[in-house]
Amino acid sequence: MNTIQTLYREWCGRDVARVERLTGAGSNRHYYRLWDDEGCQVIGVEGTDRAENDAFVYLDRHFRKHGLPVPAVLCVSDDGMCYLVEDLGSVSLFDALSRGRASGGVYDDSEKALLTETMRWLPLFQVRGAQGLDWSRCYGQQVMDGRSVMFDLNYFKYCFLKPAGQEFDEVRLEDDFLRLADALTQDEAVGFLYRDFQARNVMLREGKPFFIDFQGGRRGPFYYDVASFLWQASARYPSELRQSLVDVYYNELRMLTTAPARDEFDSRLSLFVFFRTLQVLGAYGFRGWFERKPHFLSSIPAALDNLRDLLQGQTVSAYPYLKEVLEKLLERMEREIVTVDRHEKCSLVVRVFSFSYKKGIPDDESGNGGGYVFDCRSTHNPGRYEQYKSMTGLDAPVIKFLEDDGEIVAFLNHVYELADKHVERYMERGFTDLMFSFGCTGGQHRSVYCAQHLAEHLFNKYGIEVRLCHREQGVKRIFKS
Repeated sequence: MNTIQTLYREWCGRDVARVERLTGAGSNRHYYRLWDDEGCQVIGVEGTDRAENDAFVYLDRHFRKHGLPVPAVLCVSDDGMCYLVEDLGSVSLFDALSRGRASGGVYDDSEKALLTETMRWLPLFQVRGAQGLDWSRCYGQQVMDGRSVMFDLNYFKYCFLKPAGQEFDEVRLEDDFLRLADALTQDEAVGFLYRDFQARNVMLREGKPFFIDFQGGRRGPFYYDVASFLWQASARYPSELRQSLVDVYYNELRMLTTAPARDEFDSRLSLFVFFRTLQVLGAYGFRGWFERKPHFLSSIPAALDNLRDLLQGQTVSAYPYLKEVLEKLLERMEREIVTVDRHEKCSLVVRVFSFSYKKGIPDDESGNGGGYVFDCRSTHNPGRYEQYKSMTGLDAPVIKFLEDDGEIVAFLNHVYELADKHVERYMERGFTDLMFSFGCTGGQHRSVYCAQHLAEHLFNKYGIEVRLCHREQGVKRIFKS
């Protein structure tokens, strides 16, 4: 931190008056918001990998020369381990789409406009951003090749297939993996592959998108970033919206370069969607099962839904043994995650509330009494920090803060164990109503996070109807059985 303050003084000739540590950074980087007495506000970045820092700084300056909206690098320390960039604010595209996600995929016109604008910029990064780029300056790898594809496929095998208990023939699966890797790396349609093109890496300043975290980019196919962005499992974009955004992207790409014919483009895109789905399942398995972060476990059913749709098409047929393994996986996950038959009518309705203790515990509308009230106030409160005061437990920065802190994750693991046993007994006995309530100081951050995650957990695991109410936020949602 002292290096950051010294760098700031060298850059503008003034001392730092106030520092705010920001959450949401990568595991090996720290971010700070800095102010001086004259109101100047910038972001300081402190990394541990000189090569990664160098890649970001080089790519940032290269993109700015081509008119692409990225934050300006203001200065870099002599050892290359720290740098200052302009402050784009605290609102990401992921934050701006939170209501659409919470509604289960009902995005309003303003959210659709933001998505459309973002998709228009992607081909500009891929085509214009590749012009004159020195690929040797990329971090890690210069190109998406067969080795990097096999790394991701084996990540899926060891972090999802094996922990899920799915049996398979190692040699036959590896043969299909090699064929898939070969198919994915045969494209002539290549440019700058952003690699981490997602809503969390798009910042909104005065409603306009700016793009960050591109230091892992390399030379690669156009399709990967489209698949990564539009088939993000937790977003649950409706197929009609997703298709319209693919149209936006393709039309912009055609104006910039010689694009493949549309039928070829759609076919290749489907292959990359399949690959990306396996890749994210590996990540969800690692972050959820091994690191025990419930946010990632709650995304697994949506990713499996994407996989189920893909297995019905022709793309996966070229890899018959892999398809067979995946079909068995889906069958097992359906049978084991859901402990009752989804096709049998279940009369149990679970109601989950978040609330503020200042306004009292929610009323039991069923008249049955009972249920659980959990006090979240023992966990670290993001509401104490200025940057989170206008957000809720549905917003990505708050989720990141709570999960990185870890207290809320341990708290919820105990709640899940208790809730599962109670729900199962109520289902066995034919009871019709069960209530869970989570309270915190303001009913805005911790209680909202816990209520949202328990509702998703119970619905995904048991397929029962769950009625969710964030009382102080005026947000209601029904998960239909």
